[in-house]
Amino acid sequence: MTAYLSARPDLTRSGVGSVKVSTWHVGTPERQRAAVEAIDRAWRLRDWPDVGLLSYSVYTSNDGTALLHYSQWTGEDAYQEFSRTFRDERNDEIDAAVPGIERLGLHTYELYRSGRSPEADLRVPGCVVIVEIGFDGPDPARQRDWVDAVFTALEGDPHPHPGGISAHFHLGTDGTRVLNYAEWESERAHQEALEAPGDGVGSPTEEWERVRHHPGLTGSRVTRYTPALSLSAGA
Repeated sequence: MTAYLSARPDLTRSGVGSVKVSTWHVGTPERQRAAVEAIDRAWRLRDWPDVGLLSYSVYTSNDGTALLHYSQWTGEDAYQEFSRTFRDERNDEIDAAVPGIERLGLHTYELYRSGRSPEADLRVPGCVVIVEIGFDGPDPARQRDWVDAVFTALEGDPHPHPGGISAHFHLGTDGTRVLNYAEWESERAHQEALEAPGDGVGSPTEEWERVRHHPGLTGSRVTRYTPALSLSAGA
């Protein structure tokens, strides 16, 4: 099979048993562009690794320094087989084109809940906002409770920003983290939402206060990205 280029991954596709998310630090916008081009060549000039990889997507951080990698797998065994058989030759080619890439870690997630605006299918995201939430220890029930609290706050928010398109909440399999993959119309729309009344995205309601002060919450990090490349298995 060959790699099929698409606009963006289907975040809610069936058959996904594991999601891998990692970050590469590349340093400058020039190296960022070169790395995306090298990734594109390394993947599309080879057959698609038919081991259970469903999609592989790359995003450029809006500060020009990093790449985000988001991949969907049928399960952990599929990823391990890819790592043993296919990963090194691709990474070696990319590193030869852009020496000095720093790979900053890989985390494993499972999609838990998704929310979409009524017109989501008609809107193209110009910005992907990755929100990483940390907790003080492994507790899968607490992960789910926090995400459920976010949905309760969203449902009762009197002033949601119209620039939000979708939100996809992933639970870290180690029990200590949550990742929200949020699609927005533009970086400016997300910035406007952050600058609205309240502490970050969300109106100053009791429901949002419960989200922000949830037991065990140790911190969060927000990074904005632009979609660069999304590949899946083609014919």
